[in-house]
Amino acid sequence: MKTAKDYLTEANSVVEKISPSEGIERHNSGDLVVVDVRDSSAFPETGTVLGALRIPRGIIEFAADDTHPMHNTALQKSSAIGIICAVGGQAALTAKTMKDMGFTNVVNLGGVNAWAEAGGPMED
Repeated sequence: MKTAKDYLTEANSVVEKISPSEGIERHNSGDLVVVDVRDSSAFPETGTVLGALRIPRGIIEFAADDTHPMHNTALQKSSAIGIICAVGGQAALTAKTMKDMGFTNVVNLGGVNAWAEAGGPMED
């Protein structure tokens, strides 16, 4: 039987985690689609990355599946995609799911507070 720790260890073993500064550089160059997978109740308190897609982790499979009616067309399998959450755990799990779905260039950006503290562009 797997535990939450097992799933997180597996995700971290296959998903690259990049530093906030590298994520900010890639975001600022327009080379990264950022997806914030936190629950929407978190946004009023902390904001999110400027221009980030707000797709809760619970529906990422539907939003990422180009055959599903809920597909978000900004999520293309060949696009560079960075996943962010509160601390980095949900981002790792989401990125692993997307890799399992055929996304080839998806990274874990960690937590939104670290992004903001590093001077990353934010919006409400």
